[in-house]
Amino acid sequence: MSPCFAGSVKPQSGNLRAAIVANRGTVAVYHRVTMTMAIFDLDGTITHRDTLFPLVLRQLVRHPLQLLRLLGVIPAAIRFLFDRDRAALKQSLLRSTLRGTAREELRATSDQFVRDTIERRCFKEALATIRRHRDAGHYLVLMSASVDFYVPEFGRQLGFDLVICTGVRWDDDRLEGTLTTPNRRGEEKARCLRELMATREDPDTFAYGNAESDLAHLKLARHGVLVNGSLGARRAAAVLDVPVLEWI
Repeated sequence: MSPCFAGSVKPQSGNLRAAIVANRGTVAVYHRVTMTMAIFDLDGTITHRDTLFPLVLRQLVRHPLQLLRLLGVIPAAIRFLFDRDRAALKQSLLRSTLRGTAREELRATSDQFVRDTIERRCFKEALATIRRHRDAGHYLVLMSASVDFYVPEFGRQLGFDLVICTGVRWDDDRLEGTLTTPNRRGEEKARCLRELMATREDPDTFAYGNAESDLAHLKLARHGVLVNGSLGARRAAAVLDVPVLEWI
C-alpha cells in the first residue's frame, strides 16, 4: 500500500497555486491542526460526468491519426466486462492512447480542458458548495480516481488545499502510462481518508461523492453526502443512513 499523501499547501487568496498530488510514496509529516475539512470527489460529483476519456479524446484529435490508437483498448475493454478491473482498463487506455506524449503538450491540453470543464460541464451547486466551504476557511481536499497529470489542475483552479488522485508513470518528459498507485476508488479512497483523518483533529468532516463506491469513504465522514447518485447508490446510501442530494 502506498501512502496517500505527502503534504499540504495553504490556500493562497482562495486559489491554490501549487496543488500537492498525494502520490509521492513518501511519509507524510503534519503539524496537527483543528479545522473543518471538506472532501470532494470529482467525476460525477463536481463535473457532470467522467473526465478522463474526454480528455484523452481531446488530446488525440490534435493528431487525428492517433485516434486509431483507441483500437488498442478493445482487448482491455472486453476483459473489463468479465473482471471489472477499472485500474487495468484505465492503464490500458493511457498506455494505448497517450504513451509517449510530451509533458508540456499534455499539460497544455489538460489546462485548457480543465478551464472548459469548470466553465461548462460542472454542477453549479457543486461549485457553490466548494465556494461556501472555502469562504468558511475549511480545509478542502479533492479526492479522485482520475489521474495526476490533470486532476491537480482542477485543484488549483477550484482552490483546493490537497489533491489525492491516481498516479501515472513518466519516462523523463514523456508519459509512460503505467499506474504508480492503487486506483483511488472505493475502499482505497476510504483508506486514504482514514490516513488523512489520523493526521488531523478536525471537529467536523464533510464528504461529497456520487457513486455507490464512494459510500466506503462517505460513511467515515461526520457529514457524508451522496449527490446525484444512481438508484442503486441511493438504496445503498439509505441502508447506511447517508443523506442524498440532487445538484444541478
